Amino acid sequence: MTTTTPQSTALTDASIIPVNASQPVLTYSPVVLEMPGRPVSLQLKVSMPETGSDLPVILLSHGHGRANFLSSLHGYGPLADFWAAHGFVVIQPTHLDSVTLGLREADHPEAPLYWRTRAQDMSFILDHLDAVEAAFPGLAGRLDRARVAVAGHSLGGSTASMLLGMRVLDPDDDREEDLRDPRIKAGVILAAPGVGDDGHLAAFTAEHYPMTKYIDFSTMSAPALVVAGDRDLNPNFSDRLSYRWDAYTRSPGPKSLLTVFGAEHILGGISGYDASETTDENPERVAAVRALAWAYLRSQLYPGDPAWADAIAALGRSPEPMGRVESK
Repeated sequence: MTTTTPQSTALTDASIIPVNASQPVLTYSPVVLEMPGRPVSLQLKVSMPETGSDLPVILLSHGHGRANFLSSLHGYGPLADFWAAHGFVVIQPTHLDSVTLGLREADHPEAPLYWRTRAQDMSFILDHLDAVEAAFPGLAGRLDRARVAVAGHSLGGSTASMLLGMRVLDPDDDREEDLRDPRIKAGVILAAPGVGDDGHLAAFTAEHYPMTKYIDFSTMSAPALVVAGDRDLNPNFSDRLSYRWDAYTRSPGPKSLLTVFGAEHILGGISGYDASETTDENPERVAAVRALAWAYLRSQLYPGDPAWADAIAALGRSPEPMGRVESK
C-alpha cells in the first residue's frame, strides 16, 4: 500500500475557474421508459447542448428531500443547465422516492428510500440509451457512450456512490451487494450520507433509514469528487461533522474532496433556482461547485484534458478562500 499526502488548495470567486464557452441548451421531458417490475414508469428529463457530437453523459440523481418537485426530474436546474451548456448530455430520472409519485408510504420493501432501485434506475437508463436517443429529436447519434459519469446530491450521492462501488452491508439482506456499473467512469458525490458509526448515527436515522447503518465505502475504487459543506451538520443524521465527507476519507483513491466553507446541505442552492429549502443561499457558491464538478469530470473522462489542473491552479490565486480541495 502506498500512502500519499493530500494536497490542498483554496477556493474563492467562481469566475476564476476556467470553463469552455457556453451554448444554448435543449431539454426534453418526460422521456418514458417502461421498466419491468417497477411500480410506475421511469420518467427522465434530458438536457443537451444545441450543437456538438460525441457528447459525454452525466446521470444526475436527485436527493430524497421534502420539496414537492425538486426531488424529481424537475429539480437541480442550476447543475443540469450549466453542465449541458458546457458540453454534457444530462439525464435526470425521477426515482421512486420522489414526493411527486406518492410512494414513500407504499407497501413496498424498499419504501421510503428505494435506495436499491435508485441505482437500478441508472443502470437501466444506460441499458436503454437507444430508446432515450429515439425519444429526443436531434439527440440520436450524438452520445459518446464510452464517457459516462454520475452525479448525485444527498441520497442521490449514495446512489452515485453505489454505482461507483460503495456497498450496503446489511447482514439481514441476502441480495447482491455490488451494484457498481463499470460503464460509469467517474462521479461527483454531493453531501452524501456517511458511515453509521456506533454512537454517532442518530437514532431517528437508524430507525427510519436503516440502510444508513451499513454503508461501506471501502470498495468504492472508481474516481470521484466528493463535495461537502463544513456546516452541513444535521443531528437527525449524525453528530459527526465529518459524516458528509466519509465518501472521501473512507474510500480508496483516486478521490478528491471539495470542502465548501460556510455551506450547508444544499451547498448554496444546487437543488433549484431560489429554492426555499436552501438554508445557505449563495449563487456564487453554486457557481463554484458546478464549475469545479465540470472541470473534474472533463479531466476524468478525457485523460489529458487540463480542465481540473487549470481549476486547481486558479484556486491557488484566490485571496479570500471559499473552500479547499484536497486529493489522494
